[in-house]
Amino acid sequence: MKITILGSLGNIGKPLTKKLIASGNQITVISSNADRTEAIETLGAKAAIGSVSDAAFLKSTFAETDAIFALTPPNMGGSNIIENTTDAGKAIATAIKEAGIKRVVMLSSIGADLPNGTGPITGLHNIEKIYEILENVSVTFLRAGFFYTNLYNDVPMIKGAGIIGSNYAAETKIPFVHPENIATAAAEELQKTTSGKNIRYIVSDVRTPNEVAKVLGLAIDKPELPWVEFTDEQALGGMKQAGLPDEIAGLYAEMGAGLRSGKIQEDFLTNKISVDGKTKLEDFAKEFAERF
Repeated sequence: MKITILGSLGNIGKPLTKKLIASGNQITVISSNADRTEAIETLGAKAAIGSVSDAAFLKSTFAETDAIFALTPPNMGGSNIIENTTDAGKAIATAIKEAGIKRVVMLSSIGADLPNGTGPITGLHNIEKIYEILENVSVTFLRAGFFYTNLYNDVPMIKGAGIIGSNYAAETKIPFVHPENIATAAAEELQKTTSGKNIRYIVSDVRTPNEVAKVLGLAIDKPELPWVEFTDEQALGGMKQAGLPDEIAGLYAEMGAGLRSGKIQEDFLTNKISVDGKTKLEDFAKEFAERF
């Protein structure tokens, strides 16, 4: 198959490219950074340098492509993020339609079933709705859990204050996922014959923040590491103090509030959807300790 991957060689794009090439597929990787060309070609893929918001560029790149892995970069533009994310989704959808693509796997998220109150996930909800009305296109919405790798953002807090925390409670049930497991699921879906519009959740483990603090604490030789629940105001202020732009900090605080209420993870947990990812929290803790 000829498959085009959006998202460059990030935590998902790189392992996905490797898996698909190993299966004998011809891969094109779209990146906005020309400096990534050599790395992409070294893997055996073709590099296409341009913006995911440029429908004409995307249409040209999608020519003769059998399937697309559609990943929209997070925090697009630093401001007007939801609007920018949604606009990128519109550009990708236009290119899919005009290029005649028949198979799409879109990276989405838990909580994308909700129209608002989910922070940056709102943009993914909007894109799902755009893709839902694509005619004669088979689409799988790959709804991922909360990335383990987001926990690396807490390293300064752990080192500086001896705590880990956010604006949701220690006993909140959180579906987590490892990017490698997302890549595995995406590779399976891209090579699968299917029709219509489908949803697949990809989750590696369901754990509480209390368990996260305990498992990571043991891995980094800080067994007493506590999880601290912040207020929304404290979380927002902390992110701003750490240098995040106001809009991004506000979106992340909103997402934390959505996790605290349980609405973001409700569809996954209520429907008792299977946990497909193989990387459990204890496995990720070893990676976390190596980078700590």
